Parts: sequence; C-alpha cells; structure tokens
Amino acid sequence: MELQYRKNDKTGEELYYTTHSSGLGIYIIPKKDYSKTYAIFGTRYGSVDSKFVVPGESELTEVPDGIAHYLEHKMFDQPDGSNVFDKFSKYGGNANAFTSFNITAYLFAATSNIEENIETLMDYVQSPYFTEESVQKEQGIIGQEIRMYDDSGSWKLFFNFLNCLYKEHPVKKEIAGTVESISHITPEYLYKCYDTFYNLSNMSIVVVGNVDPVKISKVIENGVKKNEPFEEKIKKVYPTEPDEVAKHYAEQSLSVAMPLFMTGFKDTNNCFGGDELLKKSIETNIILKMLFGRSSKFYKSLYEKGLINNRFSLEYTMQPDYAYSSIDGESSDPKAVYEAVINEVEETRKNGLSKEDFERIKKVVWGEYIRSQNDVEDYAVTFLQMLFMDIDYFNFYDVYKTITFEDVQKRFEEHFVKEHSALSVINPV
Repeated sequence: MELQYRKNDKTGEELYYTTHSSGLGIYIIPKKDYSKTYAIFGTRYGSVDSKFVVPGESELTEVPDGIAHYLEHKMFDQPDGSNVFDKFSKYGGNANAFTSFNITAYLFAATSNIEENIETLMDYVQSPYFTEESVQKEQGIIGQEIRMYDDSGSWKLFFNFLNCLYKEHPVKKEIAGTVESISHITPEYLYKCYDTFYNLSNMSIVVVGNVDPVKISKVIENGVKKNEPFEEKIKKVYPTEPDEVAKHYAEQSLSVAMPLFMTGFKDTNNCFGGDELLKKSIETNIILKMLFGRSSKFYKSLYEKGLINNRFSLEYTMQPDYAYSSIDGESSDPKAVYEAVINEVEETRKNGLSKEDFERIKKVVWGEYIRSQNDVEDYAVTFLQMLFMDIDYFNFYDVYKTITFEDVQKRFEEHFVKEHSALSVINPV
C-alpha cells in the first residue's frame, strides 16, 4: 500500500493519504512537536439515515429512528465479554465515540503506545456482536439517556429550533430517537445497518499527531479485516424539504436560570458538496461575524443594553442536503434579540455590507483556520467531517482566496431572509 504525499505551502502542514483495497480512506497528518496523537475512525452514517437502499439491492430499507446512535453504543460490546475501554486504558488511550446527524465516529487520544491503540480501535470497530439479551438491556440505558436530554434546556432549545426550520427533513429528529422508536430495534436491524454503513468503502480513518506515517499506515493496513468494497454508493433517501420554514417560533419552559434563545436562518441553496460547499460555508461565516460577531455594532449595542451576555455564539452548520445559520445565548428578552437580528438584516439589505468589515473579518477567518490546526482533536474531527462532504480541507486556502466582497454580498442576499428565520426560546419554569 503506497502513501501519497501533499504539503500545504501556506501552513506547512503535511498529509499522507491512500485508499486501501477494502475502500478504507487513510489520512495521516504528522505533527512532530506535539505530545498527543488523536485518531478517529468514522463512517458516513448518522441519525438522518433511516431510509436507504443497500448497494446490490433494489428494495428500500427503513429502520427505527435512533438506530445509528444505538449501534454506536452496542459496538463497545465484545464477543469475549471484555471491555474495550479497559484495553485502551492498558495502553494509555482515552477512548470515546459519537453519533451526529451524518457521522458515527470512534476515537482515542494518547501520548504513547499509539500503534497498540490503533490496533485496538481497528479491531473493535470491525467486530460487531449483538444478542437479543444485550439489545434489550441497552433499551433501558438509552431510554434513560433520552429522558435526560428531555430535561436539558440547551438540548431542547436546539431541537425546537430545528423543528421550526424543517418540515420534513429528519435533521429535526433527535439523534437518539425516542423511547418508543428504540423499542423496535432488534439485532437483525443492527446487523443490517452495520453491514451496510460499516463497509470500509464507506469509512475513513484520520490520525493527527507525533507519528511516523509509514509505520501507522502499516498498522492500519494490518488491522483491516476481510471487507469487500461496495461498487456503488449507498443510496440514502430523504424526503423533499420545502424552502419555507415549518414555523417561526417555538417556546418551552424548563429548569434554566434565565431564558435561552436560538435564532437563525434556514439555507435553501443546497444539494452540493466539495469546494462549492466549502466556499458557501466560508462566505456565511464571514457574514455572521460581520453582522453579529463580538466586534460588531450589533453585539456591542445589545450587550450594553443587557440583552445579551458572554454566553453568545454564532455558527453555520452545513451538509450537502441541508444547512442553517444559528445565533444563540441567554437573554432576559429573547424576542427583543430576535427583532434586533431581523432589524440588522433589513438595515444591511438597504445599506449594503461594509467592504472594510469584509476585509478585516476575512483575515479573522483565515486566522481561525490556522489556529484550529494547533488542536489535534478539533483538527482531526473537522478533517473527517469535511472529507465526508467531499471537501478537501487541506485545500482551504485555495477556496478562501477566491472569495470576493461581491460573493459575500450575493450570499447575504440569498441566505439572510426574514421569511426563512425562526426563534426558539426556553423559559425558566
């Protein structure tokens, strides 16, 4: 297995990569002066993927909501009854896993015994073991987790917001599913999803840290178990989502110290990935910082009025089939914050964006990209996320440098539309 090599002239970062005969993508980013190494082994499979057609089949498969997260939990069960976390601990590895809307990933961080930790990671992710008894037992554990999330103000704020934006797309559904939906999960369903989405041709592994790329690639290669790559992509089936939001406002009362808010805009320009999606992401982040960032007049005004505090964040979340911008925080008057957001957008629509602000914020965005490479965990996770959207994250600068003020103006007009906005509020009980 021969590694290919790239070096980013702008950042000095090096990348060694290849595709194994099994279809597994292997990406190694060495950082010689770092003590910690981080590895993430992920699949293009998340909570939204409950309807799909397996390569080689013609019938649609539909599984219960929450099964991707459920499968992640069950992957830690070993046929010999051993505990995977104990194996990692033996080698000084701190292991974890997560399921998002579009990705399931297994990972570890370590400062030594990297090869042994990678062997452990490769082994257990390729060793599914589900029994009727263990699956039923897990329903109670995950059911408790779901009920815990039901009491979380920030969690409900987020999903209430998504339920405002989306009428049909499963991104509005909670990642763990519901107590009712997981009650229908069986070992047969789990094996069906595993055999489909954990095919190595649907997976990649990213290693970032103080490693020898050749040695690590050999460890990964030796850890690959028998796997026949799919000759075609898994067909994921999503409902048609209209441009309109489902509703503009949602409110709930929970045990929180002060009201929480999340507002933002549904993106209606979707159905593409790669450089085009990366460019759209950079443009939108520039606009968010220009209009609402901590150096903006908007932020200073609302902060001085006591309408917002230091718990205030901006984010643009994107996938090829859905995307949205969000602004969230705490406020004594969330509706006043929402009105201020809409007023800022309407004023900008009349007066235009500031070219001076654009030039300044564009440099800030580049600086954030450079700083992100100092955190091996964040960089590895982001690299994998981008990879699964067909984005070459190593190519960030080449896309970034093409963005003009006119591009950002056009993107503002397209995305920041009042009719596509929504507000979610969690009030204290």
